[in-house]
Amino acid sequence: MPERTRKDQIKFAVFLSGDSNYHIAGWRLPETYADTGMNIERWIEYAKTMERGKLDMLFIADSIGTHHADDAEVTRRNAHIDRLEPFTTLAALSSVTKHIGLAATAHTTYNEPYHIARKFASLDHLSHGRAAWNFVTGANHEDALNFSQDEHTAHGDRYDMAEEFADVVRGLWDTCEDDAFPRDKKTGVYADPAKIHILNHKGKYYQVKGPLSVGRPPQGYPILIQAGKSEPAREVSARVADAVFTSQPTIEEAMAFYADVKGRMGKFGRDPDTLKIFPGVAIFTGRTAEEAEEKYRHLESLLSPEAALALLSERMGGIDLSSYDIDAPIPDFKGNANRMSNPPALVKLARRENLTIRGLANRFAAARGHCMVRGTPKQVCDQLEEWFMKRAADGFIFLPVTLPGTLNDFVDFIVPELQRRGLFRTEYEGKTLRENLGLPRPPNHFRA
Repeated sequence: MPERTRKDQIKFAVFLSGDSNYHIAGWRLPETYADTGMNIERWIEYAKTMERGKLDMLFIADSIGTHHADDAEVTRRNAHIDRLEPFTTLAALSSVTKHIGLAATAHTTYNEPYHIARKFASLDHLSHGRAAWNFVTGANHEDALNFSQDEHTAHGDRYDMAEEFADVVRGLWDTCEDDAFPRDKKTGVYADPAKIHILNHKGKYYQVKGPLSVGRPPQGYPILIQAGKSEPAREVSARVADAVFTSQPTIEEAMAFYADVKGRMGKFGRDPDTLKIFPGVAIFTGRTAEEAEEKYRHLESLLSPEAALALLSERMGGIDLSSYDIDAPIPDFKGNANRMSNPPALVKLARRENLTIRGLANRFAAARGHCMVRGTPKQVCDQLEEWFMKRAADGFIFLPVTLPGTLNDFVDFIVPELQRRGLFRTEYEGKTLRENLGLPRPPNHFRA
């Protein structure tokens, strides 16, 4: 392991979506839950387990549409086809938790800034400062068809819209100063008009007057998470994000991404320590390395080839794989208007691990394009520590391949080992998500 040079500690979020088994065949194991998509009791159990482990964030990934609904075979095996809407889920969880951050994906392409600003400000108040917004542009063609559009907006245009969208949302969060509502019963003054501001944003894509009808969030701004690694994504991350969720399958790629994004922050007047970078990691662990490997192979044996290939095709921007020999080496696929960076990155992954199209689909079904670690708790922690110490990551988005087992294993075996090494907290540092992540509360720009 590299010499201990960092004084901070690793942060962890947990990625949940649909039935919440990250491996697409995970729901088929006898011991896993298959009904999380529509069962709030499962979410409550997960959130309480995360708090027991002192983890930072429960992260709900979401997509708007139902993908491949026209393909009966894929639909038959799709365990993410029914899923609760994130805001209602997190609002419910806010009342039964005290510490865990509550993060939701909300797409900029198919929402309005005022709606998003109001929802996340409300969630931040409900949770007493634990809300986080994963702002993504969306990349699925099916989403457009649910919003009176025939085509998905082009990649570059989506990011132009997203950047203005984020600026409007942050502006709306500032329209009420922290002490804008004295609620003084003696004088009869409920609100101080001098501390409630009109935004009057008029931009290329949005026109929003304001003010927001919710008081300033307890965190100032809920945590802004950006998910993406394309050139436009890196720029918007460096300018406005508090955290980045990225897929980096190797430490070398992760270190390069980390240095690149943090290196851009100076031109926006930002301190690199005010942005936390979280690569995703899928973990298969066991008492021995052989046991961990067997868990991976068993899940692989339960995969539907059709479902795995459909998932891979979707993530590559809708590339039709049916005309290719799936047991041949992967062709040199290029990006398109939906997915600019994913196809080349996945081609690189396949060639590095010597995978056919079928092999890549199986690998993608387990960990998507993220790092995958298989081994004993010590071996897993060795790799997490190396990524952290070599500044490939400030923390990780843990991708639980099966639930509740993988999450329990993480909290019961991985967390104690990291705590023993001094790499992870034993108690929460503060009351808000910003405090626990070690991020400053932004000043109100109207007051400034």
